[in-house]
Amino acid sequence: MSMLKLYYTKWCPDCHAAIKVLEEKNINFEKIDIDGNPDAVKTVTEAMGKKMVPVLERNGKFIDGNHFEMEKFEKDLEYLLG
Repeated sequence: MSMLKLYYTKWCPDCHAAIKVLEEKNINFEKIDIDGNPDAVKTVTEAMGKKMVPVLERNGKFIDGNHFEMEKFEKDLEYLLG
C-alpha cells in the first residue's frame, strides 16, 4: 500500500487546513509542493482536469480538497485510507 500524498502550495489556506488535520490525526503523509514542480502539476492536472490544490492521492485515487470543508475532508480521508 502506498503512502498518502498531499499536493499543495505554501500560499494556499486550504492546504494549510488539510495539513493541520492530517498532522492532528497523526496520519503519515508526503507533502508535494506543486510550485516549481512541473511533474507534480502534470500529475494533478491529469487526475483532476485542472491545476488545483490541495489534492490528496493514495493508490491512484485522487480527491479534491479545494474549498476545504472539514466534514467532506474527513469522509474523503476515510475513503482513501479505508
